[in-house]
Amino acid sequence: MATNDQLQVIIENLRSAVPELRGVIVATTDGLAIAHSLSSGDANRIAAMVATALGLGKRICDTIGGGALSETSFSGATGQVYVYAGGAKGVLGVLAGPGSNVGLIHLEARDAAGKIQQILG
Repeated sequence: MATNDQLQVIIENLRSAVPELRGVIVATTDGLAIAHSLSSGDANRIAAMVATALGLGKRICDTIGGGALSETSFSGATGQVYVYAGGAKGVLGVLAGPGSNVGLIHLEARDAAGKIQQILG
């Protein structure tokens, strides 16, 4: 199975496990969209933003001696974004609405990020 197809399966499994998600995207750490399932928005722009968020989070962790960054999140009035490291080459972005089950999102997305890391090497 091709890499893109494997990543698409991971995305679909994540969306099935957490149906209230607004979108899921897998990108390279330099901001290129690899696979996605988004309800709205430009995949290329979102990929660039989640990769940038991951990069900034890594720099902050390095600066404060916090170790390797595994995830970060942003919350707004009408939505939340969770960003997970998918190894050295990938990033997983998860978009959710307010009131989403954060525990379930983390449980499923952390597992997905581990699988992404295995696929991307």
